[in-house]
Amino acid sequence: MKRKPKFVLPPKYILMILTGMCIVGMLLSFTLNISGGPLNTVAGYVFIPMQRGINTVGGWITEKADNLKNLSVVMAENEALKKQVDELTAELNTVNLEQYELENLRELLALDQKYPSYEKVAANVIGKNSTNWFSYFTIDKGSDDGIEVDMNVIAGSGLVGIVTDVGPNYAKVTSIINDTTKVSGMVTTTSDNLIVSGSLQNMNENMVIEFSNLNDSDNEVAVGDPVVTSYISDQYQQGILIGYISSLTTDSNNLTKSGTITPAVDFEHIEEVLVILNKKQTTEE
Repeated sequence: MKRKPKFVLPPKYILMILTGMCIVGMLLSFTLNISGGPLNTVAGYVFIPMQRGINTVGGWITEKADNLKNLSVVMAENEALKKQVDELTAELNTVNLEQYELENLRELLALDQKYPSYEKVAANVIGKNSTNWFSYFTIDKGSDDGIEVDMNVIAGSGLVGIVTDVGPNYAKVTSIINDTTKVSGMVTTTSDNLIVSGSLQNMNENMVIEFSNLNDSDNEVAVGDPVVTSYISDQYQQGILIGYISSLTTDSNNLTKSGTITPAVDFEHIEEVLVILNKKQTTEE
């Protein structure tokens, strides 16, 4: 025999019946003014937990709303602080740049005072060749500022090179480290003359240039001695520092010496220069 299926009341109907009973009980309580008894007891068990749950949920929502409000305030303050940091960083960079430029100007001023007998004009470097070294570069002053070909250029602590091309508002400079450059030099400790030659290969390898034809018969010249432009040079003013002897060897003829010189100028970083407006006066002139 087949058993008859049990009748199961759906949960939604149970909920509807209980809700209806609660509503009827509440109406009877208010209508008949029942202040005690089982209805109040039932209401206490049913509605008080509901009220607690509602209060709990309401408190949680209020707390979250307050947290969101506080988060918005913190985010706004954070953005303001970021903006302030950016402004302070920009100001610091500006101060550092101004300090750097001031130090460069002080260096140029000291160099200007080092050679007071020459009239000079300051210029900024605006272009250079593609190598790491300033062996050939362009400055922002030209013939309109009194600059001419063969005028000497100095920077840092000494000689940079010579003007080889001029336009109205620019000039091109070939430095003493260029392979094509030769300068008549003199060792200040002995007054012996020598020839300084540019060498980009030596600059790349050891940051030095070359010298030759040094007549040091008394062996008085030593490493570290300063070398300046010689009075016999036909292009360079006398007494401008070129660099310091870094190596010294006797040539195969046993009469002359050659070696290397560490330049007085940092030929990897040149930004401002001084152009000497006095050209070297030769005997013929």
